[in-house]
Amino acid sequence: MRITLFRSSLGCVVRVFGPAPASSIKAVTQAVAPHLYYSRKTMHYLTEQRGHLNSTDYRLYFKTSEGRYISPFHDIPLIAESEQENDAPAKKAKTDTEVIYNMVVEVPRWSNAKMEIATKEPLNPIKQDVKKGKLRYVANVFPHKGYIWNYGALPQTWEDPNHKDEETNCCGDNDPIDVCDIGTQVCSSGQVIQVKVLGILAMIDEGEMDWKVIAINVKDPDAENLNSIEDVRRSRPGHLEATVDWFRKYKVPDGKPENSFGFSGQFQDKDFAIKVINLTHKHWRALVQKKANTEGIICKNITCCDSPHVCSTDEADVVVQSAPVSGPANPVSKEVDRWHFV
Repeated sequence: MRITLFRSSLGCVVRVFGPAPASSIKAVTQAVAPHLYYSRKTMHYLTEQRGHLNSTDYRLYFKTSEGRYISPFHDIPLIAESEQENDAPAKKAKTDTEVIYNMVVEVPRWSNAKMEIATKEPLNPIKQDVKKGKLRYVANVFPHKGYIWNYGALPQTWEDPNHKDEETNCCGDNDPIDVCDIGTQVCSSGQVIQVKVLGILAMIDEGEMDWKVIAINVKDPDAENLNSIEDVRRSRPGHLEATVDWFRKYKVPDGKPENSFGFSGQFQDKDFAIKVINLTHKHWRALVQKKANTEGIICKNITCCDSPHVCSTDEADVVVQSAPVSGPANPVSKEVDRWHFV
């Protein structure tokens, strides 16, 4: 018997037994998610914690609903779709002409721990960034508390450090492209949500090109009415300005200079953002096909059948089982809650 999994806007998982015809899918999604304007079957991902939260050994691994370990960087499709077999392109999930993307949430809104996909570790779990042996936390730069959006990455994208942007003359930062989800829900680290793209900001971080995609969770009540960066500017006064202010100043309390921006700090529109995303997806594909210098990135994956980095499920199991066992979270220094005025 086939079991189809759906995640409602309330965060629960609804199980439908049997082949789940389209009429049943529609009935379920309408029943559990009255604001779900983009109802569709999507893949359901689970996470498994290893090590201790707030420590250097903490890792959050990803797996499918069947318990198969995967890489969130390489195995979760860029475009939200029903399924992907043998690396064959699956039908794109769209509403009218809107392409919907998967976003891997690394950092929940209002939190401070700098969680990120570990691009240089097998299976690319989420871990907390470390600088000079210390766990990294972003400062509370008044009036901002921690990250002011759900922050994460688009899977199957890569900002190639050997590719120079024509506008800024800066090369990529060797990471998946970053996303700011401006929806109202506070997500959790490791959550995979579906978003629609609204625009993009060209941030320059210590000389590297570091694009910031502005998007909204399609399950958000405002998603139907926000379709462009101008819609954000019009309906949420000050939100875009706060985003630029946050990215400009967030490293200043650590003794770093303010970040700068391409295009004089102006957000580019959705069409421009999609072009950048498509380019970074092209660079990622070259990466996993070993047609580009990996720059230290670990490309071990389960599903990309045209990649020489494909590994077996047994190999993936070994990676996770060799990580420290899960334990209680470590305490966090009160210094993390300190406010900075810059």
